[in-house]
Amino acid sequence: MFLLNGLVSLVHWFTSATWRSFFGIFLLTSAVSIHRFGRIPIEYLVPNPEWELGAIAISLAQNGRFADPYIIPTGPTAHLPPVYPYLISLVYRWFGVTPTAGYVIFSSILVTASLLYALLPWFSERFGLGRQAGFMGGVIGALSVVWPGHGEYLTALVLALLLVFFLDRWINHNAGWFTSLLLGSAIGAAFHLQPVLLLVMIGCISFDWWWNKKQKKGSFVGMLVLGTVLACIPWTWRNYRTFDALFFMRSNLGLEARMGNHAGAFPTMAEMDANHEALHPRSHAAEARRIIDIGEVEYMRTAGSEALAWIAANPGDFLRLTVRRVGNVWAGPLYRPASALGVSLTSMLAFFGFWRIYPRLSIPQRAVFIIPLVTYPLVYYFTAYMPRYRIPIDWLLFILAGAAVCSLVPCEKPRSGSEPTDTHPYSYSISSKSKNFNSAAVTGSAR
Repeated sequence: MFLLNGLVSLVHWFTSATWRSFFGIFLLTSAVSIHRFGRIPIEYLVPNPEWELGAIAISLAQNGRFADPYIIPTGPTAHLPPVYPYLISLVYRWFGVTPTAGYVIFSSILVTASLLYALLPWFSERFGLGRQAGFMGGVIGALSVVWPGHGEYLTALVLALLLVFFLDRWINHNAGWFTSLLLGSAIGAAFHLQPVLLLVMIGCISFDWWWNKKQKKGSFVGMLVLGTVLACIPWTWRNYRTFDALFFMRSNLGLEARMGNHAGAFPTMAEMDANHEALHPRSHAAEARRIIDIGEVEYMRTAGSEALAWIAANPGDFLRLTVRRVGNVWAGPLYRPASALGVSLTSMLAFFGFWRIYPRLSIPQRAVFIIPLVTYPLVYYFTAYMPRYRIPIDWLLFILAGAAVCSLVPCEKPRSGSEPTDTHPYSYSISSKSKNFNSAAVTGSAR
């Protein structure tokens, strides 16, 4: 009991000041990251064209071309969305293709992950769960940090900010033409970082249409869509001029579908690499030569058609693969039981936390959790799983897991009148000793 009271007092001390909770989690995440990844052999940090991201970034740095992601030069590409390769290429331009560039990239990932988890108390407060739940979620995130590959922590941070703007729009009913246009432009810009966000944004915009009762809601949603389209035009035009074809952001969906759905396929990329190497132009020169012969877009279309044909001919195998992929997404890498145990416990704790706090949340607050958690993983149920795929929504689960902890163990020290309290209008304490719900939650739930 003494230890528990000490931990509660420590959490209260950290969360009683925003700056203290921020820097506490930031430093914890940084320390865990440095300890966990600080022993990475230098050969893994030296930039190289072994994978698509490195190959494109080196091409951009050396000759200014968004090209050649595969085992042999194949020309211009749209295999990846543009933002992260361009950011990496800037590091290569400044520091060369050297170990120094690798350390700079490693440091940028560390800072982004630390910033994301340090902001969880702030995000949690705005989403209605209170600062304490976010602090506990930040601690869980800091202890769960993993090495990402394609800017997943940056994607998570962008998604969190977009959800904050949407929630403010829904709670305060402050949609306007200009603000809708700006938010839509931000959404379109985010697609250049991670196109999978399309499913989340479709869900958010659909909810925006349903929730907004103003007569001009059609105009506001129209401005959202217009801003999104305008932001997407430059990269879409580049791809159209380059490939003489229209597609959304990146070209490789068909290839990813075939990688996950073919004879002898495994549900995860790691198992695929260990047991069965699927056809990929990154590792097979013959496949890369096919891209040279028929073009990247046609190659991807053909790969997608092959995947659909296999699914139609093997529905049972496809269903088994899909079930196992869903299991990996929510329970972690099942081929690594120790890692899967931690992910599974976090997921179960998060679902329990959401069940506990669901009645206290307003309808928009519920939507801000449900929409991304339901929509974002959908694509990954049909392609081979990798642990980094869930990073962009893990922070939501960490907040909900933190809410579960605070619903079972009072995270908030009993207050005197002189002690600071959370004052954000969307927040409330989820301590089992507190019954103070925010007015937005009450009115929203009764709506």
